[in-house]
Amino acid sequence: MSTVFTKIIDGEIPGRFVWADEHCVGFLSINPLGPGHTLVVPRAEVDQWVDADAGLVAHLTTVARTVGLAVREIWSPPRVGLLVAGFEVPHLHVHVFPAWDMRAFDFANAAASVDGAEQDGHADALRTALRAAGHGEHVPDGPACT
Repeated sequence: MSTVFTKIIDGEIPGRFVWADEHCVGFLSINPLGPGHTLVVPRAEVDQWVDADAGLVAHLTTVARTVGLAVREIWSPPRVGLLVAGFEVPHLHVHVFPAWDMRAFDFANAAASVDGAEQDGHADALRTALRAAGHGEHVPDGPACT
């Protein structure tokens, strides 16, 4: 049975994509820890990061860093957070988000709901920054995954 992330990747559930390549995608979290909170998710259904091969983990980390640089450029937080938690969905995913203090790392502080137009703006800002940084070949033209 496919995970909710596979359904998002396959277009069965909508997502706000900012990255897509042959190995992974990046899309905004529906319960963000901050503006632009992006999940970097492998296309392959891998439950835990320790179950993924080293090459995939390295690729996810590289993409997360690329997205993190865009997050830092746009929102100028003192830190860009990176977490691998994964209890809520049994599909490996890396959280990338702006962090102004340690509370940003607590999922109890995640937004319970988000304004769709605001999220669209965050996704557009990330796609613009990623293109400007030379990653246009991996940036979808809109919210859909390609």
